[in-house]
Amino acid sequence: MHVRRPLALRCAVLVTATSLALTGCSASNNAARDSITIAAAASLQGAFEQISEEFTAEHPDVQITSISYDGSSTLATQILEGADVDVFASADERNMSEVTTSGLGNEPVIFASNTLVIAVPQDNPAHIDSLADLADATTVLCAPQVPCGAASQRLLKASSVEITPASQEQNVTAVLQKVAAGEADAGLVYATDVGHDQRVAAIVPQGAEDIVNSYPITTLGENPGAQAFVDFVVGERGQAIMAEHGFGTGQARG
Repeated sequence: MHVRRPLALRCAVLVTATSLALTGCSASNNAARDSITIAAAASLQGAFEQISEEFTAEHPDVQITSISYDGSSTLATQILEGADVDVFASADERNMSEVTTSGLGNEPVIFASNTLVIAVPQDNPAHIDSLADLADATTVLCAPQVPCGAASQRLLKASSVEITPASQEQNVTAVLQKVAAGEADAGLVYATDVGHDQRVAAIVPQGAEDIVNSYPITTLGENPGAQAFVDFVVGERGQAIMAEHGFGTGQARG
């Protein structure tokens, strides 16, 4: 899926030309190999921005050319359709499996976990106290195919609560933004998301601790820089940063 092969072929053609041309191709190949693109679940943005900054400082030979944040299902679809991605970090194992079973990804590693909370505007005008209150409120959820949406459905079902959402968003950030803007009375988001926006407050619903999303990460292809990034994320410093941003250990499952 990478665009480096045409460059390698051009280098092969130039081998018989001059040593200068050969040297130039080798340098280009090295530069391409040390550049990585990352696709990460929207809920990872705060943590991954800090991780990418510290990783770059520690690995100056690896350039992170871009990090795309979106719903894991959207990112998985983009990868399957040919998007140039070297590292994929998903908010659930189902969307990761769609990528790895296609043969595009390597063996994933669980590096974090997360649980849900009810997000409400800071003044909580609808007086939401529990999941049951969502049935009579203007509530936004993630779409069912998105990890936060699938987790929301499991949590609501376990609590025997049925709601008709005002909208179903493609990533958890969109849910939070609607609640923060006062366009909804409440929304189900990850616990790690609420602390980043002073316009919202979090209510931990009963049973939330039983609905745990495990976050896997993998490399696509054989990019040494990509593997170095994954190693940093699952290493001691990367895990400390994840904890600072409210994520649970990668050992949690659910």
